[in-house]
Amino acid sequence: MTKDYHMQKFNRHIVQENETLKSIAAVYNIDADALKVFHNNHCEVKDMILIGITGQKEIFIPRTAVTDKSRLVRFERGNTLIFRPENSFHRYGAVITIESGSSKNELKYETSVRWLKKENKLHFFEIDRTSALYLNKEEVNEIADTLAYKTSKVLYPLQISTDENGKFYAVENLSVFKQRWAAIKEEVYKEFEGETVDRYCKKIEQLIFNPEIIDLYLKNDYFIRTLFFGIYQRFGAEYQIESTEEFPVINNPIEPQYEIRFEIDPLKDDYNLVNIEGEGRLNDERTIYDFVNGSPFTMIIEEDPEMNHGGNFRMQYYLNGETQLSEALYLECSIMLKEEKKISVAIATVPE
Repeated sequence: MTKDYHMQKFNRHIVQENETLKSIAAVYNIDADALKVFHNNHCEVKDMILIGITGQKEIFIPRTAVTDKSRLVRFERGNTLIFRPENSFHRYGAVITIESGSSKNELKYETSVRWLKKENKLHFFEIDRTSALYLNKEEVNEIADTLAYKTSKVLYPLQISTDENGKFYAVENLSVFKQRWAAIKEEVYKEFEGETVDRYCKKIEQLIFNPEIIDLYLKNDYFIRTLFFGIYQRFGAEYQIESTEEFPVINNPIEPQYEIRFEIDPLKDDYNLVNIEGEGRLNDERTIYDFVNGSPFTMIIEEDPEMNHGGNFRMQYYLNGETQLSEALYLECSIMLKEEKKISVAIATVPE
């Protein structure tokens, strides 16, 4: 587990003339003795406070000790960040970069995300593509690419559900895809003909007429899995959580597991955004050989297996300071196979 975290743990108060420990504590509405202990735990030995201020130029104060309380992130008990997406609607731009060895491809598109309802502790959303698809900064126009894009329209609008932590749960409208297909297939055959069209239509039919396959296909959607990662958690007294998470960096029924530490800044930034950082590494029993061969489990059975740490994870969230819903986020996930494979996902709201 990486230990390189960047969240600021404290603020600094510049000591003014005639200020005392007690008067500074009163400004921030905290106990003077508690302030002294906090300062002494963060300063150099020469700047420690024994009884009162004796020439210290600055005092370390808790990150949450601010005079403007509107800058504090809104938490529930135990510093729990609550997911409240009710009646929300956002347009997002997404850039997905897939790198494998020297190969690199970039997909770019816009999409809308509308909250529909809450039922049985699940939130339901409708996701729709709202722009053309761009591959490596050019609008998709090759016949094969265009076919892939047009036939994939059968999936949209897409309805999904998330749990109360904002984590993707399931695709909820699988049965609708079959109903849409006839009209989309007719549209495709009006524009194209030949073996390529037949091949793509057959491919999409294999997908939509097999619920298990399409469910797995959509669970691998990088936009959905990044936006609905499930960050609304109890962060505790230190504003940190450690968890084991899966991400579909490769196509496998059992996704690679990463051990990750997330940290939230209890203060909004200068743009009124809530900042959350996540860093971690692969932590999976499976070897490179297992992953290359698509094995859902390790082929080597040991009581105390040596874990594979050949991969990294990084995530940065910027949540709206009022709604606490995603304004922008970035995810980077890698795994070492014969060559390194890396997925990067950048998502940001599109101005109306």
